[in-house]
Amino acid sequence: MRQKECPSCGIEIDKNYNLCPICKYEFPVKSKFNIKIIAVILIILFAYPLIKLFINLINK
Repeated sequence: MRQKECPSCGIEIDKNYNLCPICKYEFPVKSKFNIKIIAVILIILFAYPLIKLFINLINK
């Protein structure tokens, strides 16, 4: 069984638990959704100037 340590009380609990049964510490939920949103925004920010440049080159 995989376990993790509670940073508040130090007890070892199951890795799937999001709440410590002793001190009620709530473990932060890691979300990959936020990373995907940031990646899409960065792609758009970098791609937009390149697309605009490409369109300007075609129109000349």
